[in-house]
Amino acid sequence: MINSHKYTLAGCLAILIWSTTVGLVRNVAEQLGPIGGAAMIYSVSAVFLLIFLGAPRFKVFSLKYLLIGGSLFVSYEICLSLALGMANNRIQAVEMGVINYLWPSLVVLLAVLHSNKPVDKRLYPAIALSFFGVAWTVGGDQGISISQLASNIATNPLSYSMALAGAFIWAFYCSVTKQLANGKNAITWFFMATAMALWVTYFISDEPAIAFTSSAVIDLVITGIAMGSGYALWNIGIIGGNMMLLATLSYFTPLLSTFFSALILDIELTVTFWQGVVMVTVASLLCWWFTRDKPSSAIVDAEYIKAD
Repeated sequence: MINSHKYTLAGCLAILIWSTTVGLVRNVAEQLGPIGGAAMIYSVSAVFLLIFLGAPRFKVFSLKYLLIGGSLFVSYEICLSLALGMANNRIQAVEMGVINYLWPSLVVLLAVLHSNKPVDKRLYPAIALSFFGVAWTVGGDQGISISQLASNIATNPLSYSMALAGAFIWAFYCSVTKQLANGKNAITWFFMATAMALWVTYFISDEPAIAFTSSAVIDLVITGIAMGSGYALWNIGIIGGNMMLLATLSYFTPLLSTFFSALILDIELTVTFWQGVVMVTVASLLCWWFTRDKPSSAIVDAEYIKAD
């Protein structure tokens, strides 16, 4: 029982750590650049995971898992990190984090589309609520206004597009990886691949040379270790922790992430913004609630629940 509590605590710590990554990644991007900063972050995380989790031999993984799962993982991480780094300002960066949390509802939607079994009709309004919550957040203080929403997105269409694409990519990753992985976890290799892809992107871009300062290095190390330790602790948590509790807690990540992001980035968010975040969180919980007793349409296998 004591060991079980330890595993569960590790999982809870993973959720808390993941909740800080939006603010931490943005903080590093402001100092080292959106692409170069992301490349450095994933390099540090890859080294951390290599030390603490190791890198299993390629032979233990199926080729489909490495190619398909790896491509989806790398694509998602690049979309999210660059969306955060390229946001026009800190508040917009937090908006990117909220958009990212559409993925739990999208996983359910994909499960519904691929299932031939009856689905609780209340699920559809719950999925719609998640999109409404994002629109409410991005729309600004005036609430839902198509013209205002379009105007806000037009200020940085690339970041908004990458954040939304990332949510869909991660939902698809969660939907297909369980079958492809066969119980294996190549997270260390995936982080290394992400770092390499970001370095290639950096060298072919016109982003200025990375200028290191003592504060930037400290923030970089903290962020890299936070991302790596989140995965490492989650690995421990799923071994013998209370997955029902951990899965439930993970759906509160939008609220936790927004809180920590505002704290780390020293910004004040409006009541309207928080209302949108609450809608996204409630929508995710409702999606889980309406599918919890239907194994065929389960949101995501415990190994692939992700909170960042």
